[in-house]
Amino acid sequence: MIHHLVVLQLKKSTKPAQIAGTFAALAGLREKVPGLLSFAGGAYSSPEGLNQGFTHGFTMTFRDRVARDGYLTHPEHEQVKARILPLLQKGLKSVVAFDFEV
Repeated sequence: MIHHLVVLQLKKSTKPAQIAGTFAALAGLREKVPGLLSFAGGAYSSPEGLNQGFTHGFTMTFRDRVARDGYLTHPEHEQVKARILPLLQKGLKSVVAFDFEV
């Protein structure tokens, strides 16, 4: 299995409805991307204060590398990426993506 972890720094002006819609679109990818097993995401909520300005994050679990690689180029993923980009504080500098295998 592959865990795909993404953290985002959204603009302060991003409306809650935009965030909710974006996370709903991400969750909807489970129905559209073969091998995408789970999705969870939300706003930063730790009292530690170690988020380095990142405001939201999500994780996805993929069956294997083939499924993850298919997701990366899937047209529905591209649509969600296009939806997220204008919400980011500093463009792609406001994203960290980290995958690991278990």
